[in-house]
Amino acid sequence: MRRYTIGAFVALLAAASLLAQSSVGIVRGTVKDQSGGVLPGATVRLSHAPDADRTTITDAKGEFSFVALPPGRYTIAVALNGFIALTRQVAVQSGAVVRLSLELRVGALTESVAVTAASPTINTSSNSVVSGRYAGVAGGTLYPPPPAADFNTEAYDRISDNQWHNAATSPLSTFSADVDTASYANVRRFLNLGQAPPKDAVRIEELINYFSFNYPDPRDGRPFSVTTAIGDCPWNPKHRLALVGLQARRIDATHIPPRNLVFLIDVSGSMFDPRKLPLVKASLAMLAPNLTDKDRVAIVVYAGNTGLVLPSTSGSDTATILDALRRLEAGGSTNGGAGLMLAYKVAQDHFIKGGVNRVILATDGDFNVGVTDQGSLLRLVEEKRASGVALSVLGYGMGNVKDSTMVKLADAGNGNYAYIDSLAEAQKVLVEQAGGTLVTVAKDVKLQVEFNPRVVGAYRLIGYEKRVLEAQDFNNDQKDAGEIGAGHSVTALYELIPAGQPIDGVSIDPLKYQTAQVAAAAPLDEAMTVKIRYKAPDGDVSTLMTTAVANRTQSIPELGFAAAVVEFGMLLRDSEFKGASSFSEALALAQRFKGDDPHGHRAEFIRLIGAADGVSRVSTTARR
Repeated sequence: MRRYTIGAFVALLAAASLLAQSSVGIVRGTVKDQSGGVLPGATVRLSHAPDADRTTITDAKGEFSFVALPPGRYTIAVALNGFIALTRQVAVQSGAVVRLSLELRVGALTESVAVTAASPTINTSSNSVVSGRYAGVAGGTLYPPPPAADFNTEAYDRISDNQWHNAATSPLSTFSADVDTASYANVRRFLNLGQAPPKDAVRIEELINYFSFNYPDPRDGRPFSVTTAIGDCPWNPKHRLALVGLQARRIDATHIPPRNLVFLIDVSGSMFDPRKLPLVKASLAMLAPNLTDKDRVAIVVYAGNTGLVLPSTSGSDTATILDALRRLEAGGSTNGGAGLMLAYKVAQDHFIKGGVNRVILATDGDFNVGVTDQGSLLRLVEEKRASGVALSVLGYGMGNVKDSTMVKLADAGNGNYAYIDSLAEAQKVLVEQAGGTLVTVAKDVKLQVEFNPRVVGAYRLIGYEKRVLEAQDFNNDQKDAGEIGAGHSVTALYELIPAGQPIDGVSIDPLKYQTAQVAAAAPLDEAMTVKIRYKAPDGDVSTLMTTAVANRTQSIPELGFAAAVVEFGMLLRDSEFKGASSFSEALALAQRFKGDDPHGHRAEFIRLIGAADGVSRVSTTARR
C-alpha cells in the first residue's frame, strides 16, 4: 500500500478539489538530465496569453506543478545553468492533469530571470509567480543590456595554501569560524559556463560549508554541537584526515525572532545586466512572502545618489514590498558608502531589541564614487556593527564582481556572504536557510586545536587561509571572529602526518632550551584537543567548550563527503598539496557518501565534478 505524508495527502485533496470544479486543469512534471538523474533547482516558466507568466523551481526530486489553469494552449520553458533551455507546447483541458517528463541536455548557460509587469503578487509556492519590471523597461519593452566589455575586472584576494606545521614546535592552530558559501556558487557559475574558475576564487572552506552535514543537534542549552573524527586521507594513504564539525541549533519558522531588515540595493549602471538587478528583485521577492506582521522591511537604494524607496514597513504588507521592488531601475555611478550609512540609520531607527536587526546588501561590489577604498568601507562597517545591526552581503553578476570587497564587508559586519547565480540559489539562501542567513545563534566563534606530538608529527589546516588567527587571539574577547546562524553546519578538516613519518618541507633544527618531557608524558590515546570560544548574540564575554579527540580511525559519512569536496577544491586550485587527488576519486567519494540529499545540493555537486573534469581535460589539451 502506498503511503502519503500529511502534506502530500493535503495536496492531493486540494488538487482533487480543483479538478472537481471541472473548469481548470493541472500541469505536473519532472525535469531530468540525459542520464535520467533528476534536476533540482531548474526554473520552469508557464506562459499563456493573456494571463501572466507563472514561474516555479523544481524541488529536490526534480518535480514541479502548476494548478488552477484555465483550459488552453500553454508554452512551458525549462532552464538551468549548464543545460540547453527546453521549450514545449502543452494543451490543458478542464478537469485533467497533464504529466510531463522533460529532459535537459548539457550545453551553454541558459537560465534567465523572468520578471514581468502583469502579475500583482510573487510567492515561493509550487505555483509561484515572479513579477516586476526589468531595469530599462519602458512601455513594456525590454531594452537589451549594454554590450559587454572586452575585459574582465573581477577581483579576488590572493590565497596561499596553509603550510605544514610541526606539532612538536608549533602545536596550536587557531582560526575563526566561517559560514560563507559564496565561493561554491561562484565556482559553479564558472563551471556552468565551461570555464575554470580563477584559483583565488576557490575558498575550500566555503565549498565544504555550502553543504549541511548530519551532525547531532546541540544539547544542554549550547548554541551548537561539536563532532570530531579521524580517518584515512584519500589523496595520500600515509596521511590522515581530522574533522571538526559544528552544528548550530535549528529554529522553527514559528520561533524566528522579529526581524528588522533593510534591503540595501545597488541600482548603479553596472547592475543593468539581467543577472544583476532583475535577479536581485526576484531574489528578494522570494523572501517577502515569508515575512510576518512581526517583521519590518525597508528598501534603500544607491547609485550616484542614495534614497529610501520603501520606509520601514510591516512584513505582512507583501504587496507594498513587491511594488517597491518592481519600481527599481538601474543607472548611474556607485556610491556604496552613502548607501551603507543611510541603511544603517534606517535599521537603527527601527531597532528591535531582542530581534534580528540586519542590513542586506545586494550588489556586484563595484563601488566607484564616494567612499570607495576597502579600508574606509571596512572601518565604517566595523563602527556600525557595535550598534547591534549586522550586515549580510549578496553578490550578483559576472565580469566585474568585486569578491574581495564583498567578503570583507560581510566579515566586518558580523554577517555572511553568499553569491546568487540563480533563482534556485536565492531560494536556498533566503527561503530554505532563512534562519541561518538572518538569525545569529553565536558570534565571535573561534576554534583552537592543540595537537599531541606523540601522535601527530605535522598538521595542515585545509582552507580558512583568511581566517587564521594568532594563538593569543583565542582568549582575547576583543578580537572579532565569525558568526554562526541558526541551522548552519561548520566543518574544518586537517591533514595530519603521523608522528615518526618524514615531514616534507618542514625542517627545524633541534631546540636548545626546550625539553621533550611534556611531549613524552602526553597520552597516546588522544590525537588532539579542540577548544571553541563563542559569545551569545548580544553578549560581550566568551564561553569555552573543550573536546578531546581520540586517536582512532573512524569512517563516518561526513568525513567522506567533506574529503570529496576538498579534493574537488584542491584540483580547481591546482594546490601544491593535492597529492594523488583526481576528479574520478572525488566523484567516487561523493557518490559513496552522498547520504540524505533533501534539496538536491549533493546531486548537483556530483554533476559539477563531471563538469570540472571536462573543463580540466579541455584545458590540458589546449596547452599541448
